[in-house]
Parts: sequence; structure tokens; C-alpha cells
Amino acid sequence: MLHARLLLACALLASLGCSTASKMLAPSNYRNWEPDQATLPYVEFRGNQFVARNVRYCRYLDDDSYVVEHEDRTYDLNQLRSVDFFMVPFDNMPRLAHTMLSFEFAPPDGPPQYLAVSIEIRKEQGETYAAWKGSARQYELMYVLADERDVVQVRTNIRKENVYRYRTMATPEQTRMLLVDVLARTNQLASRPEFYDTLTNNCTTNLVDHINRIQPQRVKYDYRVLLPGYSDQLAFDEGLIARAGTFEQTKQQAYVNAKALVAANQADFSQAIRR
Repeated sequence: MLHARLLLACALLASLGCSTASKMLAPSNYRNWEPDQATLPYVEFRGNQFVARNVRYCRYLDDDSYVVEHEDRTYDLNQLRSVDFFMVPFDNMPRLAHTMLSFEFAPPDGPPQYLAVSIEIRKEQGETYAAWKGSARQYELMYVLADERDVVQVRTNIRKENVYRYRTMATPEQTRMLLVDVLARTNQLASRPEFYDTLTNNCTTNLVDHINRIQPQRVKYDYRVLLPGYSDQLAFDEGLIARAGTFEQTKQQAYVNAKALVAANQADFSQAIRR
């Protein structure tokens, strides 16, 4: 397998030219990035609190027109209550999907707060996604820490993709361990970039790795990890998400698009898609 991938890389080097070949040699955090991915997030831990630097909230006019804003937000791990799993099938390839997590905090003197984590390719200006490029060391990997009005709303309201939100069965202790592991990886990538890989280093494989680090062998790799359009079925079968009857009934209840359209840009967007 490794030998075959090396042969593929050599062939791509010959066909893609010198500039692309040099990019394949080593990942970098210093390229001409798209504006929404130009700023990496990182986290500073302060006892039971942490400061999430560069939490993104893009305000989209359309998929290509947006205003990028970043904020530093402080969260208290003692107020962490739960984590939700989002699954977004690709319209033209529903067996593939983008997956995300969102962590809920419950301050005693205000509404719930949410911190979304979207694991993505980091695009250079003018760059678009292609699966074959993802296996040819053409994209760096990025953890986006974001407001749900960014990473969820852009998919429901702007791109018109189908978005499903599942409440996980993780206990508060497991949720805390998972979040700390995710944030540690966020910091790791801010200092040591990595290449994205379509099969082995993508959004879903990283989520599975996070789960298995806090609870070894909790999720076994099967085709539903390689084809994450089935990842919600895998989570259902493994007892990782709350059930509302059959899987089909659970998935129907998890669909958030209609609620997201009604709550567009509202301050309580995150609460609205959970009602």
C-alpha cells in the first residue's frame, strides 16, 4: 500500500510541475490562504478555563462573498455540558460527507454557549477541493473553531446543503476529555502543520481518533468511516448518539435546515436549531 502511494506521488510530481511538486514536499502554515482560512485558531488554558483565540464568525452574503471576523472567547470547562455531532452529506456524492462537533456550555447567568469545531482542508486563494488532490498532499489540514452561525448556517442557508445534528451520549466527563483532546490537536496544527489526506487524515478520521484516544477502541474502523455519508448510521449502531426510535426516525428528527432558515443570523440561532 505504501509502495503504491509512493509510485502515485512520483507520477503526480512528474505531471503537476515544479511548483506543485515543491508543495508536496512539506506542509506549511505560510501560504496565500483564502481569507476565511488565513487565520489559525489556538487555545490558552488557564486552569478550568481556556481562551479560544481566533474563533471565526464569517457573515456570508453568498458562498464567495463574506465578511470575516474573529473573536477571542473565554470558556469554563466546569460549565461544559454536552457535545453534538453534525453530518453534512455531499449533494453530488451522498456517500461522502463533512462531519463536525459542537460543544455546549451552560453559564449560570445566561443562555447556552456553543463552540463548533470543523476539520477542513485549508485552501489557498483560488483553490477548490478535489478528492484526488486530497490524496496527493495538495492541502494542509485545519481545525476551524467557529460560531455555529458560521459553519452550520453557511451550509444550511447559503449552500443549501442538508445538515443533521445529533445529540451524543457522551457524559460531561467524556465531553470534557474529548474537547481537551480536540483543542490540543488545534494547538498542535498551529505549530506543526500537516497535510490533509482524503482517506487517512480528514474530518471523520480525526473525530474517530479523538474518540478512541479518550476511550480506546470505542469506534472500530469500517466502510462508514471511509464513506462518512454513513457515519451517522455508524454512530447510531455504536450507541454514540441519542436515539429517537429507528435510525430513519432519528435522522428525520436531526434535520435542522428548516429551523436554520427561520433563525438566520439571529443571536439565538444555536438554540433555535435545537428546539
